[in-house]
Amino acid sequence: MKHIDQQVVTAKMSSRLRKNALFKGIFIAATSFGLIVLAILIFRILTQGIGYLDWDFFTNFASRRPENAGIKAAIIGSIWLMAVVTPVSMILGVATAVYLEEYATKNRINTFIQINISNLAGVPSVVFGLLGLTIFVRTLNLQISILAAGLTMSLLILPVIIVASQEAVRAVPGELREASYGMGATKWQTILRVVLPAAIPGILTGTILAISRAIGETAPLVVIGIPTFIAFLPTGVLDKFTALPMQIYNWTSRPQEEFHALAATGIIVLLGLLIVMNSIAVLIRNKFQKRY
Repeated sequence: MKHIDQQVVTAKMSSRLRKNALFKGIFIAATSFGLIVLAILIFRILTQGIGYLDWDFFTNFASRRPENAGIKAAIIGSIWLMAVVTPVSMILGVATAVYLEEYATKNRINTFIQINISNLAGVPSVVFGLLGLTIFVRTLNLQISILAAGLTMSLLILPVIIVASQEAVRAVPGELREASYGMGATKWQTILRVVLPAAIPGILTGTILAISRAIGETAPLVVIGIPTFIAFLPTGVLDKFTALPMQIYNWTSRPQEEFHALAATGIIVLLGLLIVMNSIAVLIRNKFQKRY
C-alpha cells in the first residue's frame, strides 16, 4: 500500500515539474519575444535617425525642407507642457489619494468614486482629448493653448497618480501613525510629517511613470487641435505651441523618406528625454528610501 502511495506521489510530482517547466518556458519565450521586438525597433530607429542628430536639429524650427528642419519649437513646447502637467497632476492626485485613504468614510458614494477612478485609468487617451476639447478649449475658451493642453494631459494621467499614491499611502505601517498620535500630533500633522514622507518613493514612482506617458501622448493633442508646424517659441501658458509627439506625427505623415528619418531622430530625442526623467526619479526615490 505504501509502495502504491509513493508511486502516486512521484507521478504527481513529475506532473507538476513538467507543468512548471512548460510554463517557465512559455514565460521566457514571451519575455524574449518582447525584448527582441524592442531591440529591433531601437536598432531600426537608431540606424535610420542617428545621421540627422546634430546641433542644428535642436536649434532649427520645423521646415518644409528636410535638411533645414529641427525640433526647437517642439521640444520647448513639450517643456512648457510638462511645466503645467506636473504640478497640476501631482497636487490634485496626491491630495485626492490622501483624502480617500485618510479622511473618506467607507460608504457607497466614496466606493463609487474609487471604482470610477480605477476605471478611468484604462480609458483610451482620445476620450480625454474630447473631454479637454469640450471643457477647456470651447467652454472655458482657452483655445489651443499650453494651458488647455496641460489641463487635458493632467486629466489623462490623474487616475494613474491617484491609484499609485493611494497604494503608497496605504503601505505606510499603522504603527507610525499610532506613534505620532501618541506623541500628541494631530491627524494633519501625522499625514504631513509622517505618512507623506514615508510614501514619497511610491508616489514619485507612479507620478514619473504617468508623466512619461503624458509626454509621449499624441491623440489628445490631435483632438484638441494642437498645430504640427510652429515657427516661434511660446512665451506664456496661453500661447499656441507644438509638442515633440506632434512634430513626429507630422513628419511620419509626409511621403518623403527624409522626413521619416527626421521622425526617427525625434523619437531618439524623446526616448532620451524619458530615460533622463526616469533616471532622476530613480535617484530621488532611492534617496528618500534610504532616509525613511
